Amino acid sequence: MKKTKTFLIITLAMIAGLSAKAQKQPSKYTIKGHIEGLKDTVVFLANYYGNKLYYNDTSRVDSKGNYSFKGKPYNECGKYALVMPGPKYFDFVIAEENIVMNCDASNDVEKIEIKESVNNKEFFEYIRFINKKIKERQPIDQVLNDSTLTEDQKKDAREQLKRLNKEVIEFQTELIKKNPETLTSKLLKMNQELEAPAAPDSLDEDKKKLWTYYWFREHYWDNVDLKDPRLVRDQGFHRLLETYINQTLPQIPDTMIKEAKKLIDRTIGNEDGFKYIVHFITYTSETSKIMCMDELFVYMVDSYYTTGKATWMKPDKVEEMKKSADSKRYCLCNEIAPDIILPDTSEKKWVSMKKSAGKYTLLVIWESSCGHCKKEVPKLLDLYHRWKDKGFVVYAVGNDLENDKWKEFIRDKKLDWINVSDTKEIMKQDSASKLIWQGITTLQSLNYRTTYDVNSTPKVFLMDKDFKIIAKQLSAEQLEELLNNLENGGKIDSSKMKNHEYEDEDHPNQGAMRNGNRGGGGGRK
Repeated sequence: MKKTKTFLIITLAMIAGLSAKAQKQPSKYTIKGHIEGLKDTVVFLANYYGNKLYYNDTSRVDSKGNYSFKGKPYNECGKYALVMPGPKYFDFVIAEENIVMNCDASNDVEKIEIKESVNNKEFFEYIRFINKKIKERQPIDQVLNDSTLTEDQKKDAREQLKRLNKEVIEFQTELIKKNPETLTSKLLKMNQELEAPAAPDSLDEDKKKLWTYYWFREHYWDNVDLKDPRLVRDQGFHRLLETYINQTLPQIPDTMIKEAKKLIDRTIGNEDGFKYIVHFITYTSETSKIMCMDELFVYMVDSYYTTGKATWMKPDKVEEMKKSADSKRYCLCNEIAPDIILPDTSEKKWVSMKKSAGKYTLLVIWESSCGHCKKEVPKLLDLYHRWKDKGFVVYAVGNDLENDKWKEFIRDKKLDWINVSDTKEIMKQDSASKLIWQGITTLQSLNYRTTYDVNSTPKVFLMDKDFKIIAKQLSAEQLEELLNNLENGGKIDSSKMKNHEYEDEDHPNQGAMRNGNRGGGGGRK
C-alpha cells in the first residue's frame, strides 16, 4: 500500500483541557480533609472526561495529614478521583458544595468519612451497598460458572442472582427518589438500565421484538439529563454513547445521520455535552471499518465544523477536516461516480470510464510498487475473467507516475482489462489546462486522487450500470460474494459489510480526526 497523506486530530484530552480553560471562574468552596497515615507529600485531584482520567490539580499534604483543593465551577463538576502515592485512588463527586472528606492512606473505602457534602454522603452510601452486594454475589457466580453442575442444579443460583439484581435496582431507585436533584442521583440514574413496557398483545413475536427495539431506541436517553454539562465527567456517559452509536443504532449512514442530529440537538445549551458527542460521532464515523460510513463523517464536518459550531477547533484544523471531507464527498455510496478520462498504455488514446459502461463497473486505482496491489490485482483479474461475460467491466487506473514499471506489470500479469494512467507531461499545468480546454478530459478527472480519496492503494469502487457507487474498499472475495448476491436478486446491506483491511504495518489508520502529524495532502509520494 502506498500512503499519500496523514492527519492530525484534536484528542479528547486536549478537548477536556480546552473545556476547562474556557470555563474557568472563581469558586467559593473547597475540597479538604485529613489522610490518616500520610504527611509531607503530594496528592492529586484527577477528573474523568468520558472514560478517561486526567490529572487536574495538586495539593500538599502537611505534617498533620491535611490537604486542600479549590472547588470547581459548575461546568467542571462531575466525578473525580483523589490520587495518593502508590498510586492509589478512589472516586468521589464534586458539585458546587464544600467537601470535607477524611480517608486512610491504605485507600480502604470503609475508612472514608464524609464530614460535609450531600453528594458524597449519597455516593458512598451507594458504593458501600454495592461492595456488600458484590461479596454476596461471589458464591453465586461460583455456582453459575461451575461446568460440573447441570442447568437444573444452577436454578437456585439464578433465582438468587435475580433477587440480588432486584435489590440493587430498588436501592438505586430509592436513593435517587430521596435526592433527585443531586449530581450523584443524576449519575446513578444515568447508569440505570431502561426497562421497556410489554409490547401490544396484538403483535406476533417478531413484531413484538421490533416494537421493543424501537421503544428502547426512542427512549435510550430518558435517564440522562442532556442539558447538564457535568455528566460528561463520568465513565457511564462514554459507555452509553459508545453503545448507542456502535450497537444500538443500525450501522446505516442515513439512519445514523438522522439519529445523530436528534441527539446533538438535545444538547443545545450544554456546551460540554455538545462537544463530547460531536467529537465522538465524528471520530467514530471517520475511523469506522463499516462500508459507506464516511457519509456520516462528511455530514458531521459539514454540519458542525465548517459552520463554526465546533468552537474548540482552531481554523487551520477545521480547514484540514474540510479538505478530508471534500476528498470523500464525490465518492460516497449511492452517489453517481465522477467520470475519469485518462490515456491508455499507448499514452495517445484517451478512455472515458463512463463510455466503457457495463452492467457493473469496477474502478481499481493501484500501483505497481504497492505490495498489497501486487497481491490483490491478480485476484481482481481472476474475478474479471469469471464475470466479464456477465457485463462486468474493470477500469484500472495506474497511480505510479513512473509508467514504465506500470506497463511492465501489465504485460507480466496480462492485465487485459481497461488500463489507463496519467503521465508527468499531463500533470504539467500548461498541458492540463490545454487538455481541459480542448474537452479531452476534465479537472475532476485529472485530480482523481482527490476526487476518489486516494490516500492509499489499492482503492476499489463497484458501480452499477448508471455509475452509482454501490460498494467500495472490498476484497476480490467480498466483491464476488456481493456480485453473486446481486445477480440472485439480493440487496446490499452496507451495515454488514466491512472495508477490507491489510495485515501489516504499512496500512495505518489515517484521517483528520486521528492522532499523528498532518503532512502535505493528496498527490503522490
